[in-house]
Amino acid sequence: MEFDDVIMGRRSIRGYLDKPVPRDLIEEILSLAIRAPSSMNTQPWHFHVITGEPLAKIRAGNTERILAGEPDSREFRKGVPFAGVHRERQIGVAKQLFTAMGIARDDAPARQDWVLRGFRQFDAPVCVIVTYDRACDGSDDSPFDCGAVATALVNAAWSRGLGCVINSQGIMQSPVVREHAHIPEDQVIMKSIALGWPDESFPANAVVSERKSVAEAAVFVGFES
Repeated sequence: MEFDDVIMGRRSIRGYLDKPVPRDLIEEILSLAIRAPSSMNTQPWHFHVITGEPLAKIRAGNTERILAGEPDSREFRKGVPFAGVHRERQIGVAKQLFTAMGIARDDAPARQDWVLRGFRQFDAPVCVIVTYDRACDGSDDSPFDCGAVATALVNAAWSRGLGCVINSQGIMQSPVVREHAHIPEDQVIMKSIALGWPDESFPANAVVSERKSVAEAAVFVGFES
């Protein structure tokens, strides 16, 4: 694909075919992703690529603990709940997704099932857990760098015909993830990325979230004639 086609065409994929992803293709995607910039070339990131039985155990542990009322234990800061325009954007994309899936506002079981899909990494055949070195914890640079490498990863995957969605639900129960993904204690669990072949028949996969315009997002200084 041309670069513009990747950037403009990529969507968050929440429904996947039951089809394995070859390891060599994932390695190819990661080799592109790690070209992402990082603060002073620290490259603090690690990728834990999970499939098969270990992924099934993570999904089961996540959902069991959530349904049992266990509080989340994700390792990065959540901050305060979204409010104002940020909350409006969050609600906006939720409305787009629920409309696409035919989930009514008062359909509590369907809404709960949708939420649980996130804790199951959207039933994707592969899950990539992004972590960073605990030696770098406390600096905002390392989570920023992980964001850069995650963006590079999802775009590289899209260029190869694969879909992804970056999510936090998949790592909300960090002890479960750490155990079954064999993540050492010297790494901080940052994000979960579901990865696989998009199911084009899955309605939510057609959703294209709205974006701010350049006029809204950018301020240009010193360009006046």
